[in-house]
Amino acid sequence: MSHTTIEWKNYDQLAAASRLQALKNHVSLPEVMTGDNGAVRVATYCTPMAAGLAFNYASREIDDEVLEALADLAKEAQLSEKYQALLSGEVINTGEKRLVLHRLTRGQQAGAVTADGVDKRTFYVEQQKKVADFAKKVHSGEITNAAGEKFTTVVQIGIGGSDLGPRAMYLALENWAKQNGTFFMDARFISNVEPDDAASVLKSIDVSRSLFVLVSKSGTTLETLTNESFVKDALAKAGLDASRHMVAVTSETSPLASSKDYLAAFFMDDYIGGRYSSTSCVGGAVLSLAFGPEVFDRFLQGAAAEDKLATETDIRKNPDLLDALIGIYERNVQGYPSTAVLPYSQALSRFPAHLQQLDMESNGKSVNRFGEPVHYVTGPVIFGEPGTNGQHSFYQLLHQGTDIIPLQFVGFRNNQAGMDVVIQGSTSQQKLCANVAAQIMAFACGKKDDNPNKSFAGGRPSSIIVGDQLTPEALGALLAHFENKVMFQGFVWNLNSFDQEGVQLGKVLAKRVLAHETDGALRAYSDLLNI
Repeated sequence: MSHTTIEWKNYDQLAAASRLQALKNHVSLPEVMTGDNGAVRVATYCTPMAAGLAFNYASREIDDEVLEALADLAKEAQLSEKYQALLSGEVINTGEKRLVLHRLTRGQQAGAVTADGVDKRTFYVEQQKKVADFAKKVHSGEITNAAGEKFTTVVQIGIGGSDLGPRAMYLALENWAKQNGTFFMDARFISNVEPDDAASVLKSIDVSRSLFVLVSKSGTTLETLTNESFVKDALAKAGLDASRHMVAVTSETSPLASSKDYLAAFFMDDYIGGRYSSTSCVGGAVLSLAFGPEVFDRFLQGAAAEDKLATETDIRKNPDLLDALIGIYERNVQGYPSTAVLPYSQALSRFPAHLQQLDMESNGKSVNRFGEPVHYVTGPVIFGEPGTNGQHSFYQLLHQGTDIIPLQFVGFRNNQAGMDVVIQGSTSQQKLCANVAAQIMAFACGKKDDNPNKSFAGGRPSSIIVGDQLTPEALGALLAHFENKVMFQGFVWNLNSFDQEGVQLGKVLAKRVLAHETDGALRAYSDLLNI
């Protein structure tokens, strides 16, 4: 059986990139989105996603000619082949010489993947079963505090990917779980090394009935271990045995793995980066304790179904690849520097923060996967807030600012809580959805006015991921969509999207400051902050 040889080329070495550049400003949104033509586009430029979601890109600056050029780019850059290589267990993380295996946590089995002499799919399934069994024992009262009382709160202690993803996923499903009878434990999160963060959480809970999940792959993360000590001190002052209240999520080789300070330890490994770890035990422990392992499994199923769609070679049938390619067009051809993520769902209030790390830590690179400088722009700045709050905040710049910023809306036809009220002839949910539709058209078409302050140029591209309701499956599909989008864009730019050396230098210097091994400006800043 023959195998296609994969070539890792820079974006500016691809012939398709030059052809794509010739299509700059090819589409005028005010023209194509007006009248019946706009209605036809909305119906046509829509690709199904997993879990009943759909990616509608009618209001992006593309047409069939641009799509054909993007398909050529995908083929020449061998994006599907590179994804298959990743799924098959090739060393895609070149900076750290590691496999990239987070998709194995949610069922991907494109051939056996063995690392460190272990079948990794089996390893991840075993860890998920350990988490599920532990959560069930906590919920049933088989595992309790020293007084025999059930635990009512779970507190995750972690930072970066050990916090942002799991926190965003918890908030996304909290109301859904309460409405559907699967809410078992309240969850809180401690991440910032600032003592006020841990103190505010500890003062708001009954520590005697709380379980703390310490998440550190290496077992050496400064902020996380500091907060662990903060929590242990609080438990001791309450007369509690910390080892009865703490579990660890870490690697098998970390100092936490065999410590007697924890009720249990659940393992991850170096093949899953922090920002990609929500479907591993990093998210599995807190989400299974909060909502039950069955809900967490449904979340995984949604992600697995979206991963399968990402293997489609036809870009019009592959929403993740299509979104990525349109983003390449907007960044490298149109020259747009940022992307706003705008979920019209309060449940997704922290989802943009998670995507900031996912996208900017992955593709915020100026050297390619071989360490060579690139001479084209790479990852955009990602920011966002839920609607309609953002409309009363930064939308002014989005509508009338000097930079054009592409927008990624997320919206649902129904809310999660099952509560609503009719006011002035429409429900709250209908008002929310009306705002989404209105904003998309306002951004695309604008409005002419004799008063320049009231004139809107339009031509502001957007897309929307839309579904019926934010369920566990829909959340999993949404998460996987953006993970796969980031991956495909990294492939186009020839980046290593799976390391994060940019976060390391500050850590090294901080340790020098704390050891009082400083001079010059670093010493002056240390004195300024009374360290």
